[in-house]
Amino acid sequence: MIRKFLMERISWIGLILLLQLVGLTIAYLDPSLSFSSMMYYVFLSLVISSVFIIIRYFRETPFYKELELREATTDLTSFPEPNSPFEGSVYEQVTSAIEKLEKDASHNQLLLEEEKDELLSWIHEVKTPLTAMKLIIDRTENHQLKSELMYEWLRIYYLLDQQLHQKRIPFIENDLFIEKVELEPLIYSEIHTLRSWCLKKKIGFEVELDSPHVLSDAKWLAFILRQLLTNAVKYSHEGSDITIHSSQHMGQTVLTLSDQGRGIAARDLPRIFDKGFTSTGNPDQHATGMGLYLAQKASVPLHLHLSVQSTVGTGTTVMLTFPKENQFLEIQGV
Repeated sequence: MIRKFLMERISWIGLILLLQLVGLTIAYLDPSLSFSSMMYYVFLSLVISSVFIIIRYFRETPFYKELELREATTDLTSFPEPNSPFEGSVYEQVTSAIEKLEKDASHNQLLLEEEKDELLSWIHEVKTPLTAMKLIIDRTENHQLKSELMYEWLRIYYLLDQQLHQKRIPFIENDLFIEKVELEPLIYSEIHTLRSWCLKKKIGFEVELDSPHVLSDAKWLAFILRQLLTNAVKYSHEGSDITIHSSQHMGQTVLTLSDQGRGIAARDLPRIFDKGFTSTGNPDQHATGMGLYLAQKASVPLHLHLSVQSTVGTGTTVMLTFPKENQFLEIQGV
């Protein structure tokens, strides 16, 4: 701060030194003036100027010192009080800008909340005709037509489901209820929803659960599994099997989903959790790239670790590692 203070007033310091030099020059050139007396005057002048600069340093810098140490926040209570007109101008400009920013942010937040509520309301309204469509499809006797309609129905259902949970994820902490969740009914429920799609692609499931239960939130865990199973079915080869296995590893339950699909290129693996990313050469032109992104986002508040291993042409393995049971209170936020 001392260096900044001196650099800010370098012109004033230069002017003081210049005036002393002018006085010494006049005394040197004018024999009627005592050079020793002028030296004494210059010495006193420099001492007084130095004391003046030191006093001004301690009076003018506290405001800017506090300003430098202040965290980048919109909290005006942490803003230092001004002690001079110039500091007052800085204070007024900054605080008025922060107040306007907070007002705009509050207004935009209100608009976002209204938009979210409207979208959620719309999604729930759309689910009613979607349920009616499901009942109509179930009564369709043409098996080929029924299979095609069911596939398209599933696509609409999962897109709406993704939208619904995408809007809820920012507030997921308010919706968590950690309990002992039985994996088998949860997994089979999601498989049952995909039944028509699996029948169309002749995909089977091998489920082996050495660890039958976990501590988690059933709703959000079901959503994560839905994204993983949907991807596994979508990218599996026809007639292949999807293996689901749970086991214990170092006190943690690990749920593994393995498919025999086209796999993911090694260069794409670091980006598969990025929003909207679809892997290179993806034949599905309608892929949104949101499934793994949302699964990853939802897994963080649940303290789940999501990892993927894949080989092109062989298949993909997704591992969902649950926290240890002694982290139960931590997840609850107690």
